[in-house]
Amino acid sequence: MRVVIMTAGSRGDVAPYTGLGAGLARSGHEVTLATHGLFEPLAAGTGMRFHPTPVDPHAVSHSDRGRGLHASTTGLGKLLRVASMARSAAEEMTDSLVQAARGADIVLAAGAVAPLGRAIAEGLDLPSLGLFLQPQHPTREFGAPMLGGRSLGTVGNHLGGRAVLSAVDRVFTQAVHRLRTRHGMAPRSPSASRRAHERAHWPVLHGFSERVVPRPGDWRPGLDIAGYWWPHDTRTLPGELEEFLAAGPPPVFVGLGSATVPDPGHLSAEIVRALRTAGLRGIIQQGWSGLATHSDDDDVITVGDVPHALLFPRTTAVVHHAGAGTTAAVLRAGVPTIPVPVQFDGGFWAARLVTLGAAPCAVPLR
Repeated sequence: MRVVIMTAGSRGDVAPYTGLGAGLARSGHEVTLATHGLFEPLAAGTGMRFHPTPVDPHAVSHSDRGRGLHASTTGLGKLLRVASMARSAAEEMTDSLVQAARGADIVLAAGAVAPLGRAIAEGLDLPSLGLFLQPQHPTREFGAPMLGGRSLGTVGNHLGGRAVLSAVDRVFTQAVHRLRTRHGMAPRSPSASRRAHERAHWPVLHGFSERVVPRPGDWRPGLDIAGYWWPHDTRTLPGELEEFLAAGPPPVFVGLGSATVPDPGHLSAEIVRALRTAGLRGIIQQGWSGLATHSDDDDVITVGDVPHALLFPRTTAVVHHAGAGTTAAVLRAGVPTIPVPVQFDGGFWAARLVTLGAAPCAVPLR
């Protein structure tokens, strides 16, 4: 079977699909991963083909509009700002994703591009299913993850989940309209299309463990939890990092992944100060914030993108932004953790870590 996996966003929105895609390729399927060009190295050695799409999310996050996310102090405010930025990106990516899907037998769409993936599949007369990394569908049992996950009561939780889906739909309104016109399909908004797919029990697989997020009892049929899709990663740890690990007791890892902060220099200095006050060695990951030690001392080291699966088990604790992928890696490593939620679903995953007893508390960045 010829399979195309479509996704967009940060590294954490792409890496899990390399594990899933590699597994499908080993089973004899012809798999193409379609996403931003800067993530092509993630597909190396997976057996998948890579189809690059326009837009550099790293550059977008560091643009004036991207830095404007820091002006929002609420989950809804951040979501609306990022939705506004994503509209132009959606239109830029449409033609490339259509090209990637031509000749495929099925479209697998990540949550970030689900409205567009469904429309492309419909236009090309292909079956499709969703591959979600967060429990995006509305439920009364917990707050909407993309709004931080704070419970608003049964009614508020459900309304919040619906609001998030509507916001995602609006990102793709123009792109889907032009796509449907080009393919001779009847006009239908992304929201109307989503509701039709929901009524037809459009299948969605969720890439997390049911032990971490139990399946909500009020979800419709077709929404299934498949377990984690561990990233395919054949890299080893850099020699300098191996030397640092061997030179003393297990260090504390501190990283914020693709999250950005207003003043990375100040935050980096505070991290180093806290580590030294506690008498601990530390590994600071630059991430998209550009954290760095700026120190020649041998108790702290700065690293770039390194395989968490190899590093985390060798640390004494992990301080992180509580993204879905990093949260999964921490749980897999079985080490103590302090989540520092920065934006979007970070608050939701941080709360899950605390509930599970894997973290003593969450420490919001603000």
